[in-house]
Amino acid sequence: MILWLKGVIFNVTTVDLKRKPADLQNLAPGTNPPFMTFDGEVKTDVNKIEEFLEEKLAPPRYPKLAPNHPESNSAGNDVFAKFSAFIKNPRKDANENLEKSLLKALRKLDNYLNSPLPDEIDAYSTEEITVSSRKFLDGDELTLADCNLLPKLHIIKVVAKKYRNFDFPPEMTGISRYLNNAYARDEFTNTCPADQEIEYAYLDVAKRMK
Repeated sequence: MILWLKGVIFNVTTVDLKRKPADLQNLAPGTNPPFMTFDGEVKTDVNKIEEFLEEKLAPPRYPKLAPNHPESNSAGNDVFAKFSAFIKNPRKDANENLEKSLLKALRKLDNYLNSPLPDEIDAYSTEEITVSSRKFLDGDELTLADCNLLPKLHIIKVVAKKYRNFDFPPEMTGISRYLNNAYARDEFTNTCPADQEIEYAYLDVAKRMK
């Protein structure tokens, strides 16, 4: 997604992680993709890869993708952890509290998406903007913050529905607007796995309720 937004031409090669090619195993033993190599150095940390790409693929040739507002980087940063606890839980008696915890994290993200950013508020305007209309976390353009959060949010939407019959509440209009704008962008939809692949990947992760 980052490479696409940077305007870099690249090839995609799919790999069966259960039967990894030897050269892949030798490259980063014990590590699953994504990882990258540059000048013989292997990077396996996703955040470090993002930082590296932002530093090397820099203006004026490539667009800057770092958010303008630092808060955009941390918005929704606990949502995936709450989802993981919710989906991996096998106990019915713990389900309600874990769902509430996930909803609380989602509500926090929704509030951020609906709160106007400083550059949306015109100091000379007589109209007071109370709800943001921006498309993404940091404005109307996709940034590194979105590259990090959107795939996770999409996984939550697909997996929670499939294995827990959980939907994002309709009153969370910020999240709904955010996802709809993302689904309208090729950079996101064409780098996302198919829903069936996501469901299959979580088949053994999503614990059956007892």
